[in-house]
Amino acid sequence: MADITTMGTRRFGRFNWLGTWTLTQREVMRFLNVWVQTLGAPLVTAGLFLAVFSLAIGRARPDVMGVPFLHFLAPGILMMSVIQNAFANTSSSLVSAKVTGNIIDTLMPPLSPFEILVGYIAGGVARGMFVAIAIGLVLIFVLGIGLAHPFWALTFALLGAAFMASLGLVAATFAQKFDQMAAITNFIITPLSFLSGTFYSIEILPPALETITRFNPVFYLIDGVRYGTIGVSDSSPWLGLAVCLVATGLVMAICWHWLRTGYRLKP
Repeated sequence: MADITTMGTRRFGRFNWLGTWTLTQREVMRFLNVWVQTLGAPLVTAGLFLAVFSLAIGRARPDVMGVPFLHFLAPGILMMSVIQNAFANTSSSLVSAKVTGNIIDTLMPPLSPFEILVGYIAGGVARGMFVAIAIGLVLIFVLGIGLAHPFWALTFALLGAAFMASLGLVAATFAQKFDQMAAITNFIITPLSFLSGTFYSIEILPPALETITRFNPVFYLIDGVRYGTIGVSDSSPWLGLAVCLVATGLVMAICWHWLRTGYRLKP
């Protein structure tokens, strides 16, 4: 291997910081080069959601959990945008590399599976946080929504971006074609983000559906950001933090294992 010396130690040390940073920069520049599509479009979509719900039922609907419906809705839309974009960044990057055949450019450099994983996830988290900041500024200056618990809001936003970026790698590793990736996005990721308490409190669900929802990590991500933003939630933020940490760790472990073994990556 190029990064191994005769003494059996890596030329770049225990962690290849330069290589990982370079991969992260590549992933960040991918979405910054088309910022209108990757950053502008989510902002417009979030604005349309808020406008449509506000005009259609916002004024007629009573408060939800003691806050105006639009204020309840806004954090869910913010988090939905974050997780969708974090997922899209890693999944589109990896599946494009596989389909075009230039995945070798990522696998051949002196990067360990963990370093590749960190580089990809860092790029996905960066895109998710750019979207979060953009939408968050709109919520603060247009809707007048502050941050009740900034630490919780930031923690769940980062965790959500990392979780979905990791899930994007899992999906892109499994998918062999663009249409398979599109099917995963349309039939798994979109329903997960829409049916996780984004537009409603799960207290209104039938008991069976409420129980199922509580096994969905995305619900805790949305609920946690809602707690951090407006101070109300359907569950304890500590429980949500535990669930999200475990879920993120498991998905990252799957990613690392597949990168180490070359599952569906090597020809």
